[in-house]
Amino acid sequence: MRILIAEDDTAIAAGVAATLRHGGHAVDTVEDGARADTALHDAPYDMLVLDLGLPRMDGADVLQRLRGRGGEMPVLVITAREGLRERVRVLDLGADDYLVKPFALDEFNARVRALLRRMASKGVPELRIGRLRVDLPGHRAWIDEEALDLTAREFGVLAALAMRVGRLTSRAQLVESLCSWDQELTDNGLDIAIHRLRRKLRGCGTGVRTIRGLGYMLEEEACG
Repeated sequence: MRILIAEDDTAIAAGVAATLRHGGHAVDTVEDGARADTALHDAPYDMLVLDLGLPRMDGADVLQRLRGRGGEMPVLVITAREGLRERVRVLDLGADDYLVKPFALDEFNARVRALLRRMASKGVPELRIGRLRVDLPGHRAWIDEEALDLTAREFGVLAALAMRVGRLTSRAQLVESLCSWDQELTDNGLDIAIHRLRRKLRGCGTGVRTIRGLGYMLEEEACG
């Protein structure tokens, strides 16, 4: 999953980014509301972690503009602003959850997992494609009851394809979902991840099909 953090406190941003990257997510960070608004307009994200007290544009305005454009990604607000009235206001603007600083990273991670689970599997705890089961927020996958041993990049490819099962996913979409601004993914690196994922899925009845010149598709394979 690719996550944007909009937070002007560099220590908090660094800590939150580190814990998300440790969980296998691609993470970008911005320090003001104007840059957050531009990033959300220009790049596809799966989730926004948003501070309210941002310079140049308040976080509430960023949120309102995001929802006004039809953006449906989950938004977790982290802020020092307390009080029931403020929480109600932000939730009414379109936030999905609200966390008051200071907070424990364990609680932050739990809330992120819950929001991503709700978004990615639309209320279903796991995605199931034939014998393959994928827990998107938990970064786990199984064939029947046997856990798959996947690297973070391999799981990222699987997650991106599983969220669009039966539909085409372009190479550009895969790269966008796997990389943050300060990372690069070469064509060779993507090809290696897809090759290794195919090998680990072999025999389970679900595979990655190449649509030459267009991209890839996760689908159940025909028998016989």
